[in-house]
Amino acid sequence: MSKNEKNVESITNRDVDFARWYTDVVKKAELVDYSSVRGCVILRPYGYAIWENIQRSLDDKLKETGHENVYLPMFIPESLLEKEKDHVEGFAPEVAWVTHGGAEKLAERLCVRPTSETLFCEHYANVIQSHRDLPKLYNQWCSVVRWEKTTRPFLRTVEFLWQEGHTAHATAEEAVDETLRILDIYASLMEDMMAIPVIKGQKTEKEKFAGAQATYTMEALMHDGKSLQAGTTHYFGDGFAKAFGIQFSDKNNQLTHVHQSSWGVSTRMIGGIIMAHGDDNGLVMPPRIAPIQVMIIPIAQHKEGVLDKAREIMAGLKKNVRIKLDDSDKSPGWKFSEHEMKGIPIRLEIGPKDIESNQAVLARRDTGEKKAVSLDNIETELMSLLEDIHKNMYQRALAHREATTSYAKNMEEFEKALEEKPGFIKAMWCGERACEEAIKDRTTATSRCIPFEQESFSDTCVCCEKPAKHMVYWGKAY
Repeated sequence: MSKNEKNVESITNRDVDFARWYTDVVKKAELVDYSSVRGCVILRPYGYAIWENIQRSLDDKLKETGHENVYLPMFIPESLLEKEKDHVEGFAPEVAWVTHGGAEKLAERLCVRPTSETLFCEHYANVIQSHRDLPKLYNQWCSVVRWEKTTRPFLRTVEFLWQEGHTAHATAEEAVDETLRILDIYASLMEDMMAIPVIKGQKTEKEKFAGAQATYTMEALMHDGKSLQAGTTHYFGDGFAKAFGIQFSDKNNQLTHVHQSSWGVSTRMIGGIIMAHGDDNGLVMPPRIAPIQVMIIPIAQHKEGVLDKAREIMAGLKKNVRIKLDDSDKSPGWKFSEHEMKGIPIRLEIGPKDIESNQAVLARRDTGEKKAVSLDNIETELMSLLEDIHKNMYQRALAHREATTSYAKNMEEFEKALEEKPGFIKAMWCGERACEEAIKDRTTATSRCIPFEQESFSDTCVCCEKPAKHMVYWGKAY
């Protein structure tokens, strides 16, 4: 098979049509299939396995920090949703309503859960009475429904899977600490598990979550220069508590309201993996999150001893490595392309000549490099290679972000950067919503976050030239 020959159906070049490339990958790597319901997808086994690994990793981190899993109903009465005015206004355009039960019209419409703040608040009002009941550190894994007009698998679908944490605390300080602690956990998940560097910061007032006092975000840059809001955490203060009557007796026996946080990440993270790491041959999976880390491809498997040796290798490795053997009757070239499409980090080739030499050939998905290694220390070589692949993928994504991040001191520089080098733009901002909206109207770029790590390279706002208050990351986004 020649270097450029593919035994699986080719995919669109990502630099020619990124949106089409993305759709090709999610379909041909067998991550999803489309359902008969507009905007809803079927997560196929390989796609769901990626989510399971994300879920398992995050769930462990949350439990280590004292959080407990619960499950609340998927239906919310309209009267309950309307208790917090800003919250309901923020979600109203995306809400799906149940109006009938069987043939009977319901006395009150039921909202299909777009998020669960109101249900958690109702529950907390019932179970929190004393400071001894706090903090409440609850999380739930579930699906939510938002009636999106434009959809794309993983990035924006009508129904999607996520986790949503909802916590209640005795003081504002504790709630803020929780909000920032979870943001750090999310960032660790992205960087340490998915090899995607993120920028942490606070959303502007315009971009914050409906009903929150403050929203914090982690922003990741995709290959096409667009930003992905990969996860957010929200500090609610006591606004929801006052709306829902969540009060407790403090240590001085005084009745006071709790302070709350809310936070969530979703299957959108899988879209981030695809767009940050994928190439023209398909997925490139980060090893720590990959459902299959190593795929064994037997060469000339019809010859005596080849399959036996392949199975022996798999048996010796499967305790510490997620490994599979492809012993199907497809040609090796076809198998190479098929597993390359799925982004499996390492391909292990073993054939008669390799067996004679007591070796196997390891091929990296991220760089395409191949090397022969002794079977005597195959596990050590694989573990080292998986670690190196993770580091290389992270550094490559970081280098891409740095190379496509620009500075702008005025709108002319801003627009030039947006046109010539799609990516993040660092620009100073006065803090006024009018300027933020003017930038969006003029360029379609939005404020991504006010980063915790601030820089000052100009005294004036990029838009109005009034005194600047913050350095902001701007960009086009998914």
